[in-house]
Amino acid sequence: MSAPLARPEEERGLAENVRLAAQLVARSVTRRCPHCGAAGIFVSYWRLRRSCPACRLHFERSEEGYRVGTYMFNLIGSEFLFVALAGLVAWRTWPDPPWRLLQYGGGALMVVLPVVLYPLAQLLFCSMDLFWNPPGPDDGRFAPARRPGAFP
Repeated sequence: MSAPLARPEEERGLAENVRLAAQLVARSVTRRCPHCGAAGIFVSYWRLRRSCPACRLHFERSEEGYRVGTYMFNLIGSEFLFVALAGLVAWRTWPDPPWRLLQYGGGALMVVLPVVLYPLAQLLFCSMDLFWNPPGPDDGRFAPARRPGAFP
């Protein structure tokens, strides 16, 4: 497990931004906490814990638009993947693409992809939020430490 993200006191350079963005995306794709890299942040495939068990970062906040941002990431990612797959199939089978397969397969993909990719969208949106707005010690994004013997 790598170190949590530090709140930068000065402006980050381009190389540091690229490294940080790659680290955040890699942690999200592997279903780990974007902040500290800890595993075990999902209760089930689709259900994310309220906070990270290691660093206590809240994954969902009550800010207006936070959930809508996750939906936006999910739909845009699903549509992008659909267009890429449809374009690849049309390009590889040109001049006689399987239009029926693209029509019905595309419809099925647009129903299945947003459902399957939702957990990834949650973590990617959280990662984007961490990238643009790194957490501070007193900004309310961390859950209080649990008392020994308390229920999670």
